[in-house]
Amino acid sequence: MTVPLLSYRRLPVSAALIVAVAGVLAPATSASAAPAAIRTQAPAPDMAGIVAALESAMANGAPGAMARYSGPEGARGRAVGVRDRESGAAMDTRARFRIGSVSKTFSSVVLLQLVDEGRLKLDAPVTTYLEGLLPDDRITVRHLLTHRSGLADYTNAMFEQTVPGFEAVRNRVFSYQELVDLSLAEPRTTEPGAAYAYSNANFVVVGMLIEKLTGRPVADAYQRRIIKPLGLRDTAYVHPDTRIKGTHVRGYLHPDESGAPLVDSTEQTVSWAQSAGAVISSPADLNSFTGALMRGRLLSPQTLEAMTTVTPTDGTNTRFYGLGLRRYDLSCGTRVYGHTGTVQGFYTYAFSTRDGRRSLSALANTSNHGAANTALGNTLEAAFCGKKALPAPAARSTAPFGTAAHVPLPAERDLPERH
Repeated sequence: MTVPLLSYRRLPVSAALIVAVAGVLAPATSASAAPAAIRTQAPAPDMAGIVAALESAMANGAPGAMARYSGPEGARGRAVGVRDRESGAAMDTRARFRIGSVSKTFSSVVLLQLVDEGRLKLDAPVTTYLEGLLPDDRITVRHLLTHRSGLADYTNAMFEQTVPGFEAVRNRVFSYQELVDLSLAEPRTTEPGAAYAYSNANFVVVGMLIEKLTGRPVADAYQRRIIKPLGLRDTAYVHPDTRIKGTHVRGYLHPDESGAPLVDSTEQTVSWAQSAGAVISSPADLNSFTGALMRGRLLSPQTLEAMTTVTPTDGTNTRFYGLGLRRYDLSCGTRVYGHTGTVQGFYTYAFSTRDGRRSLSALANTSNHGAANTALGNTLEAAFCGKKALPAPAARSTAPFGTAAHVPLPAERDLPERH
């Protein structure tokens, strides 16, 4: 049975129009809204800048890269390089791929729908629902979704040596309990609620909560609550099957040793991640998902507000985390919400503006090469901020021609990386 999209969206025409206009003028975030009088038109996406970012990802070790922008003016896709090094098949924006930690946003949406349904509370201890699972009753559901539980990320030890670690788990099937036990065998990173510390263990527990409360596998929850209602034809939770069906991108993992040949990492169970990273999707589906989420098609207004209420992840005051959701504040002042993803052989970005009207998804088919991930992240600036103004004449004497005013920050890591 398909779970219908939420009934609170069925507003009278006049009310819906007011909400739509308000969504453009005043995105629902924790920051103060801008006055309606200073409303400005969003800049057109810089498609040449997007291509430049994709080509930079290739120059930094990715066999190929692609991006798809969608907005009021329509959808535009760009692709460079190859999706399969053996066959030479060109990168294709219609192809499916592993989205890694973007899966965390899918898991968060399902859990927050259960909050909307009154089946759990964000500030209740996890042990209320999973008795005896965790040794600390202070860890709440909210702590999991915000990476503030203090649960150690077991992937740090698992992938201490990138390729040997991957090959050891490529075809292995873990239980959720085994993954939680790996985390609990290590020291806690923080006291519950004290600080942000990214950990895949948090979203393994989220998967356990989903299955306990629904009585069904997470694959079923994704399908009934998100994939089918939104018509995401290329999206699926694939575990423990190792294959990606249909036209797909092959992923290539960089070994830790400089100059060593790339490892084809396409086929794997992703059992080491499961509800933290085992979803497969396409650029169009990711645009549809993040856009629909931000437009309020999946959560109540109150719960979406909670999801988009963020705290910093670093000291730059540009990168933040909410409930299974990242916020990036771009150089032009635009705020975008979504998630990054890393799984062996794949880097992903999937973000939308707060009103859900503009979305971007981007992929590079490599990993363990942070420079490629950072380069791919520049698609966000090009898509949402448009073309950069040329430097003023006085500045040209102190900066090389073509130097951008925006200096990209290193990409945030969803997995340990050594290269």
